[in-house]
Amino acid sequence: MQIELNKDLRPYNTFGLISFAERLIHLKHPAELVEFFNDHPQYPTLVLGGGSNMLLTRDLPGTTVRIEFPGVDLVHEDKEYFYVKVGAGVVWHEFVLTAISNGWAGVENLSLIPGSVGAAPMQNIGAYGVEIREVFHSLDAYIIGDKTFETFSKNDCQFGYRESVFKRALKEKAIISSVTFKLSKTPSFNTTYGAIDAELERMNLSKLSIKAVSDAVIAIRQSKLPDPKKIGNSGSFFKNPVIETSHFNSLKESFPEIVGYPAGEGLTKVAAGWLIEKAGFKGKRLGNYGVHDRQALVLVNYGGATGAEVFALSEEIIQTIKAQFDIKLEREVNII
Repeated sequence: MQIELNKDLRPYNTFGLISFAERLIHLKHPAELVEFFNDHPQYPTLVLGGGSNMLLTRDLPGTTVRIEFPGVDLVHEDKEYFYVKVGAGVVWHEFVLTAISNGWAGVENLSLIPGSVGAAPMQNIGAYGVEIREVFHSLDAYIIGDKTFETFSKNDCQFGYRESVFKRALKEKAIISSVTFKLSKTPSFNTTYGAIDAELERMNLSKLSIKAVSDAVIAIRQSKLPDPKKIGNSGSFFKNPVIETSHFNSLKESFPEIVGYPAGEGLTKVAAGWLIEKAGFKGKRLGNYGVHDRQALVLVNYGGATGAEVFALSEEIIQTIKAQFDIKLEREVNII
């Protein structure tokens, strides 16, 4: 267990925002989690993983904990699946690359998503037609009030669109320590979403593989999304809103090019990026921060911005979209 005082958190959040933790504790093994809560009965100010899905708007008093649990282990296999247990602190994309190199299929469409494995089920991360719940088997989490580890099934996690029980009923009550994935021995390629098929065709492949799909996804993401190591960001800042289809059809009369997808009986999921771009925010820059010029869903820190400034921009976007389209956008990132 490593302890640092008055620690600059810029290296630990993909937005690269200035924020100081009064005390930062690095936990490198689940046993240290038990030790920490024996000494600190209250929930810490913040639990950090990869720092990819949050907006730091202030300095953090008290104790901040960073989960750094390692490990990618094949724990079981049957005729159809590999069951792979991964430490919560493992970098998500590094796990994806490990899976691909071992022929474990199912997460290739989720390549290059920033963050840690522990945050993946919390957010039910998804991209290019695949969500975590489709490859999820179980997870282990430390229940703070009970001071015990508990195993959660897929149903226990209550997955929704960028949602899980860990963002609702168990928020600040449980900390994920590891995730076990159910990965296929026989790939089922999902290439129709977005521009994957077109990118694969451009690659002129002789044979389709999970590595090829991963390479295509990486190429697409790199062409559209800024690298957090170069421009601070947290990926998609807003969720795609789900509205009544009647409302969508009404909007379509005024905006024939509006982008939406069926989301259940009487519901349509609208592309938030289209709404933001249509409202004139795509590429808008306000000094050291703004909206990315290639992807309107992404708010960026060009260097030296504060979390409060980025939050104010997100609030302006939410209010503008509400006024123009009568749709309330919801932030995907956690505001700290």
